[in-house]
Amino acid sequence: MRHAPNSLPPESPDFAWEPSFNVVIAYEDLDTGKHAKRTYDLLVEKLEMNCEFNTEMWKFDVLGIPKLRHIAAQGAAAADIVLISCRGEELPPHVKLWIESWLSNKTEAPLALMALFESKRDGAAQREAVRAYLADVARRGHMEFFAHQDEWLGCAKQPVLRDEDFQDPKHRTLSMVANAVLRSMPVSG
Repeated sequence: MRHAPNSLPPESPDFAWEPSFNVVIAYEDLDTGKHAKRTYDLLVEKLEMNCEFNTEMWKFDVLGIPKLRHIAAQGAAAADIVLISCRGEELPPHVKLWIESWLSNKTEAPLALMALFESKRDGAAQREAVRAYLADVARRGHMEFFAHQDEWLGCAKQPVLRDEDFQDPKHRTLSMVANAVLRSMPVSG
């Protein structure tokens, strides 16, 4: 696993090594950012691990600033999961530039690329094009790819996922991500 310590832990009962798990979130707007954060919180809760979780959140607009895009690319290159939350419309050029930057400069591949999309009847072709692009990014980066279309944007009442929702095929994405993460984590002992 990628988060193994550089040296063996000291032979001391006082030494407690906790692996870290890094998630980078890129989001389009306030609604997509809130949904991504809720998804992240559910993933952390579902994993139920003795692990330090770290997250960085980057709004698409901020990725248009070259220096900040570079910093965000460094974070994504070192992440375990990169989560992109958007309405499913064509990704802005500076967001694609960010994606290609961390993809080409990574030293270790993230475990997974996860995409959250708004579920609307119109724009299905654009959403599919974005999904296909991100699936190709995951393939090129040797990452698991999970795409989840949801009905959370523009709704007066936003759904809340519960534990039983992880069994529902409609919400299986989080369960699959959790399983992929668990398979890659080191066995304690």
